[in-house]
This record gives sequence, C-alpha cells and structure tokens, in this order.
Amino acid sequence: MFTSDSRANVRRRLIEGAHGDSRITAAALTGSAAHKTEDAWSDIDLFLGVSGGATAEVLNDWTGYLYDELGAVHHFDLVAGPATYRAFLLDDLLEVDLGFTPASAFGPVGDGAFEVLFGQGVDRKPAVTDTDHLAGRCWHHVLHAYVCIQRSAAWQAEYWISALRDNTLTLMSHRLGHPGDHLKSADRLPVEASSPLREALVRSLDHPELSRALGSATHAFVAELRHHDARLAAVLGPRLSDLVNG
Repeated sequence: MFTSDSRANVRRRLIEGAHGDSRITAAALTGSAAHKTEDAWSDIDLFLGVSGGATAEVLNDWTGYLYDELGAVHHFDLVAGPATYRAFLLDDLLEVDLGFTPASAFGPVGDGAFEVLFGQGVDRKPAVTDTDHLAGRCWHHVLHAYVCIQRSAAWQAEYWISALRDNTLTLMSHRLGHPGDHLKSADRLPVEASSPLREALVRSLDHPELSRALGSATHAFVAELRHHDARLAAVLGPRLSDLVNG
C-alpha cells in the first residue's frame, strides 16, 4: 500500500510534468487535497487545462508516462462535458485521477474544491440540484424494487432499494448545504436527519426483509421530498405507500 510520502512524491512529479508541458496552460488540485482534508488514504486529484485542441494527444502522452514512469497497472475514463477524467491505479494501489479539459473550459465545476496551481480558470459554474430528476429516479427505483421482490429477484431488488436510499441521501445532502455527489457528505449529516434511512438497509435477501427495507426507504424518500416539493410529495406519497404497504 502507498504511503503519504510516496503519494506526495507522485503528486510532485505530476505537477512538475504539467509545468514542463507547453501544451498544458493551467493546473489545479481538486478532491481532499484542495479541501485541506487529505488523510493517509486519500488519492491524487489533478485537473489540467490543455491548449490548442491537443487534449487527446496530451491524454495519450500522459497515459504513457503514468504506465512507463509511475507504475500504472490499469485505468478507466469518465467523460463529463468537454473534460475527460482518467483514473489510474498504480502498482502500490495509489489512485491517480487526472482531468483533462480544453483551456477555455478550465475551471471549477459544481461545488467541489478547486485550488489553482498555475494558469487562469474560468468562472465557477454554479451547482444546480435537479430535484425533479432525483424525485423521478426515486419513484422509478421504488417501482422496480417492488417488481423485483414480486419476481423473487432478490439481488436486483436489493440493488434498487439501495439506489433509492442513496438518492434520498443525495436530496438530503443538497437540502442541508452539503455536496451530494457520491454521498461524499452523507457522514456529516445530522443523525436526526439521516437515521430513518438506517432502517432502509437490507439485512438479508429474504422476501419479508426486502419488503420491510423497501417500505422504510419509500417512507424516508417521501418525507424528504416534502422539504423540496410538497405538492409532488402529496401526489406520489399515497400511491407509493399503498404499493409498498399493500
């Protein structure tokens, strides 16, 4: 397993490489290092602005560097708008997340921390919580979990119940002023707010337990939705409750 010193050395080499690459016009730390909450288990998050339409070329060259010089053993991509995020796993199990975006789009996105190391960033894009979309995902998950229970598809039912619970926690996090993505702030939520969702944890794959957990998750979702859209909660609440309690 990597150490704090080895992680610091890898990050130093990456930042020096960014400074020395004329195609890279800006760089920023993101994640826990930018939040000043880095601990012994934190990974490396670095966001890079690339000039002249050379993003694909830079991504390819840096991928070679990670494998040849820093001991990468695997990677995968996440594309978000103009940016490509490539997550590397090094041989000592250090994760290195590098974001590459055109220089014109370099800047913070959403509500994550963003510490510029060099270059100029564009204005922050405000984070927008699409409550209606999250509510739609939740009623979708209720229906699919219910159907899976009726079909005795226990693992799939557990999947949808967990997804319902996680989306409800996302709604709650945004309402209380915390980042909701990937439940990064769920452990900082007040106990009195999040405790009902503890009852939505699935304890076994038995039919009665899945039904119980789905009922708890559905109740918690409707209660949370009342804070965001009381009208929609009044429409969805009785229908969903009748389904899971019937």
